[in-house]
Amino acid sequence: MWHESWVGQGEGYACSDLMPMMSPCLLVAFLLFTSKSNFIFSKTGMIFDPHRLSPRGPPTPPPAQMGMFSYLCKGLRRASISNHSNPGLALMRCLSNVPENTVYGGPTPQNHTQRITLTNIRQKVKKGEPITMVTAYDYPSAVHLDTAGIDIALVGDSASMVVHGHDTTLPISLDEMLVHCRAVARGAKRPLLVGDLPFGTYESSTNQAVGTAVRVLKEGGMDAIKLEGGAPSRITAAKAIVEAGIAVMGHVGLTPQAISVLGGFRPQGRNIDSAVKVVETSMALQEAGCFAIVLECVPPPVAAAATSALQIPPLALELVLFAVVRSPPSSANSWGGDVNKGLLEYREEVMNGSFPSSAYSPYKISAGDLDGFVGSLEKMGLGCCIICSSQRC
Repeated sequence: MWHESWVGQGEGYACSDLMPMMSPCLLVAFLLFTSKSNFIFSKTGMIFDPHRLSPRGPPTPPPAQMGMFSYLCKGLRRASISNHSNPGLALMRCLSNVPENTVYGGPTPQNHTQRITLTNIRQKVKKGEPITMVTAYDYPSAVHLDTAGIDIALVGDSASMVVHGHDTTLPISLDEMLVHCRAVARGAKRPLLVGDLPFGTYESSTNQAVGTAVRVLKEGGMDAIKLEGGAPSRITAAKAIVEAGIAVMGHVGLTPQAISVLGGFRPQGRNIDSAVKVVETSMALQEAGCFAIVLECVPPPVAAAATSALQIPPLALELVLFAVVRSPPSSANSWGGDVNKGLLEYREEVMNGSFPSSAYSPYKISAGDLDGFVGSLEKMGLGCCIICSSQRC
């Protein structure tokens, strides 16, 4: 209950009467609520005057209240709040243990001199510089990626298996993916953030695909999305999302969301038809407007042919941070041990060109199928890819 102080011809509320009766949180709320009104600060105290009358001094508080009131006034004067345009907000910042420039300042603007954007990715491609990408699912992992200077942080639907313990990537929902996206977005301030579209959230129609992609950016804090290519409907979905103003990363080869028709987690591109499909799908995703393509579990000659056919960067199977610390996948080197050390070693091998390479790929294509694949490339008018698809690549 507030004590009213009648002063002169108007009604005012003396802070010396209010403060002893209010908790610190309630006091802050009161000051914030009244910060737009006429606060009068003086060396003897302060008055909130709703009628904006001439300055008046506060009534003399009882001795028991004088100590706390004097202490607060001294603190306010030291913080120069008496000249602040919003004294309530200034007081809240003084009571916080968080640095002032991080309190109630709204979203932190991206620093384009540090943040990786699509422009930076395209510049790297133009200069022939390697691109690093690592999958992360939570805040601590994202911070490690920041520290190691990774270019792209992918929030993959592989969280379904790695984090949630499912046998496939199919069960994870969009809402679950958004939780992972937000956690990574809070931790990774430098990398380009890419969020996977989970199974069942973009296949039905272009409207569904665009709606899901919008949520991943707006609610998940991502910069771009990734979807698995293959079927014509998914190529159409990619094009619609790009036309909606959202950057898209494609995914070909082993596409885990299609294990029902693939017959399990099986490498792709090991026969003529499958190898041709990898190249054709990659080119179709590029035509749809994708800025990059993930090539997963394909033989080196097929990956080399797809790389030669593309103008956008093809990315090797993204490294999962959990694999850096535990058992690396068959397509990765042994970057085990300390997280930061492992990430730095991975980045160094990418930058010096030792990864990815055929030395780390167990996937092979027979000599007969390779010859047939080369013949198919010639028929497609992709003669430039033939040399790259030789077994030596």
